[in-house]
Amino acid sequence: MPLDKEVVAAIYAEHGGVLRRFALRATHDPGLADDLVQEVVFRAWRKAPEPTNMRGYLLATARNLLIDQYRAAGRRPPESPDADLPERPQGDRTVNSIAEVDRLLDQVLVEEALTRLQRDHREVVRVLYYEGLTVNQAADLLKIPAGTVKSRAYYAVRSLRAVLDEMGVAQ
Repeated sequence: MPLDKEVVAAIYAEHGGVLRRFALRATHDPGLADDLVQEVVFRAWRKAPEPTNMRGYLLATARNLLIDQYRAAGRRPPESPDADLPERPQGDRTVNSIAEVDRLLDQVLVEEALTRLQRDHREVVRVLYYEGLTVNQAADLLKIPAGTVKSRAYYAVRSLRAVLDEMGVAQ
């Protein structure tokens, strides 16, 4: 049974931002990203998956659509140049590999999971993992003891695992 309009609106409200970020990173084109999100939600509307696994279904569908686009682009003959159309930049192709689609999806999921952490834990993860600082450097930067950095990192990783599990991401 298809979903009603209120449910579709709720899907957009709850999951649209994550889907669009993922699609935009993969396509580098706001129009294509919006089209992809619309197609994903349309497929959810047609299939009406279980609400407990909605995000997993939506992201898997988006991933599969991007991979389909990537494969289709490899099979198409090159487009003939048209003097009236501006040349499309080389880096504007949707994705360069299936592995890149997976990497982009992982990146979006981790970023979203990080937003659900406590601010102190998120800050420690940022300086240790994204900036590559040592524990002592992080302690100096954050103006907290090194032991506090270690304990916050430990609890941040535990919290991240719980959040990713809650999001339906297999670890």
